[in-house]
Amino acid sequence: MTPHELAQYMLDQDAFSQWMGIQLIEVREKYCLIEMPIKKEMINGLRTVHGGVTFSLADSALAFSSNNTNEASVALHCSMNFTKAVRLGDTLTAESVLISDTRKTGVYDISITNQHKILVATFRGTVYKIEKKVTDL
Repeated sequence: MTPHELAQYMLDQDAFSQWMGIQLIEVREKYCLIEMPIKKEMINGLRTVHGGVTFSLADSALAFSSNNTNEASVALHCSMNFTKAVRLGDTLTAESVLISDTRKTGVYDISITNQHKILVATFRGTVYKIEKKVTDL
């Protein structure tokens, strides 16, 4: 399977990412660009998007980029910085780029922007390669 086919294979099994409305925009080996519309159910008590929603978008980007070579990996450590509030009606894009790759781990930087290309959050995720194939799980 190509990286895009593997990412689609994962998305087809990922009910949570489907509920969030995530779409695969571009997928290459160890890279992905995904998009998500903000829905009413994602809004918190301050009338902005719940931080967990933005984190989940970045986490999905990490999964689709770090597993798209069929080398299964799981999140080991993730950190996030929120730089601008996200509101109902926004559309978020998450771009995941590999910055370090070893035999057992990978580190990815993920930038989350809104429909105006304004940075709303940054995320760094480290994954651990579990020595299994995505398609065997």
